[in-house]
Amino acid sequence: MNDFPVTILTKKLPHASSDVNVYYPSIINMHNHAIQRRLNHTIIQTLNEFLIEQGFYESYLVEMIANYEIKTNERGILSLNLIVYAFTGGAHGMTIVKSLTFDTKTGRQYLLKDLFKPGSDYEKKVNQIIRQRIKDWDIQLVEPPFKGISPDQDFYIADVTLVIYFQLYAISPYSSGFSYFPIPILDFSNIIRSNGPLDTMMTFT
Repeated sequence: MNDFPVTILTKKLPHASSDVNVYYPSIINMHNHAIQRRLNHTIIQTLNEFLIEQGFYESYLVEMIANYEIKTNERGILSLNLIVYAFTGGAHGMTIVKSLTFDTKTGRQYLLKDLFKPGSDYEKKVNQIIRQRIKDWDIQLVEPPFKGISPDQDFYIADVTLVIYFQLYAISPYSSGFSYFPIPILDFSNIIRSNGPLDTMMTFT
């Protein structure tokens, strides 16, 4: 096993309509085929859940565009975003972003809590930072004040930055778009889990 980037191939799901285009990442050429299958299974399973939510299999679907972004692919860490936009009629379409973060050496998928030391009050630290950013950036909230992150909070890792984000309507109006809060990993240096993704990314800085 090594820490080299994994090779990613872009694939497209078949669909009868020319207005529905779904592209997704597929990991290929890994030495450990079992881990490769596990990673790809998680990606396609997650994507399918959001396609169902966005009406991919329904006759009322007017337009859909799905793609992905690779945020980190190095040192045995893969963090990516699956992005699905769908329009089913009405005033505007809806976009969902779902991030997945893996250890490509073991196939483990990480939740936000897995990035920090057990028992550490990481929620308090993250919430403090986000509340300050909301104030500094004068972000309009749907239901003030900001109530805090959730146990299944969306996030991704981009190099030496942890990005916490919220879906459309979650904390701010649709017109404001997604609310992204990039936080330097160094801000969590005393509470990150040893040998976890944040520790791995910070070690080589």
